[in-house]
Amino acid sequence: MIDSRMNLKIVRASAWYDLVVTSALMTPWTAAIVLSLLASLSAQLGLERGFAPLDAMPMMLANLLGSVVVVWSLWRVRHASQRVGHYDVIARVLFAVWQVYAVSQGASYLILVVTAMEIVFGIAQLLPVREAGDQPQRVA
Repeated sequence: MIDSRMNLKIVRASAWYDLVVTSALMTPWTAAIVLSLLASLSAQLGLERGFAPLDAMPMMLANLLGSVVVVWSLWRVRHASQRVGHYDVIARVLFAVWQVYAVSQGASYLILVVTAMEIVFGIAQLLPVREAGDQPQRVA
């Protein structure tokens, strides 16, 4: 069990992580650079599945995703609460499901690194919270 202050730190940390990881997807130019770097990393690691450049429609969807996640992240940084963290868990479960599905359909295994972070932050935000005034139970 964690205290409510630690819960708020976790909610904010997950928001900052999302900002760092996702903000580069907000524009076609920065998303193209990120995808190029991921393609290079994939090749260096000898992974069979790489990252292809995106045409206009998938790029637009990546930019929309980046924009929405950045706004949601800024909201969580500014208005962190246990309830907001629980809503974020719902988003993380959905993201993780679709990431695993994408990998099962041939997407790069590198996506699973992000999936692992979705799961870690999802679990951390679901940890039981002890209110600040509650005293931990002592075992005699």
